[in-house]
Amino acid sequence: MARARKPVVAGWFTEAGPHTDDGPAAQGTGADQDFRLIGTRCQDCGSVFFPREDTFCRNPACSGTTLEETPLSRRGRVWSYTDGRYRPPAPYVSDPAREWEPYVLVAVELAAERMVVLGQAAPGTALADLAVGLEVELVPGVLNEDDETTWTTWHWQPLGGDR
Repeated sequence: MARARKPVVAGWFTEAGPHTDDGPAAQGTGADQDFRLIGTRCQDCGSVFFPREDTFCRNPACSGTTLEETPLSRRGRVWSYTDGRYRPPAPYVSDPAREWEPYVLVAVELAAERMVVLGQAAPGTALADLAVGLEVELVPGVLNEDDETTWTTWHWQPLGGDR
């Protein structure tokens, strides 16, 4: 029986291309070209926000309320990075009986949107693989799975190498 696929936070990203019962389509392939984070653009001032905002412009200099959903850039540059040595709060899911394994957290600058978006690095990416200014690409990911559900998320993957 196929697992139900559920985004960790509904409306924050599009689903990737074709999926199998074993998980998302291969990372970095054409099937993922439509996978995007979803932001909001204020029609009055042009500011872009992530996560989405449905009621008001977050720019303190603007009182606009006409907001449009907008897909964000798939590529950006590492602005900062670190290893996560703590269990993050929900919606992250982890078994408290299992030993905690640190992960790599990446802040990525999206130049076209003039913003920084935080996310985990793709599985297999170590701190040593990253550097400020390194180009990365958004790829679909899996946060957690059980017998019934696969919770999907996004990861940042360095360009130019298989991870």
